[in-house]
Amino acid sequence: MSEKQKEKLSILKEASPYLGRMHELKEEFINLFDQSKNLGEGTLKLLDWLEKAQGFFRKTVGTIKRWFAEIVGDFERHTTNGVVEGINNKLKLLKRSGFNFRNFDNFELRALLYWHFP
Repeated sequence: MSEKQKEKLSILKEASPYLGRMHELKEEFINLFDQSKNLGEGTLKLLDWLEKAQGFFRKTVGTIKRWFAEIVGDFERHTTNGVVEGINNKLKLLKRSGFNFRNFDNFELRALLYWHFP
């Protein structure tokens, strides 16, 4: 953050301690994934964070609990779904640009060509 942004954040935290605490929890959540060295440590830190964040981020905590196994897998493998999201975006782009394909076979061939020769 720039100095001006840090100053604005400080003013905001003084004006609303609730928002200030929410910001601190957000930063803690980000650091949790950057700093955890293994599955056990990361899982324990995430459980602690979920308990602290329950009063501030109810929906987020619920979502994390539903996807808990998949999320803590990041501590072990440090993988993302970026490749899959990229493939989905390419297919959506192809679908938008080729709405007049006469049959699925043409769409399938175009998708395979688009995948192998971007």
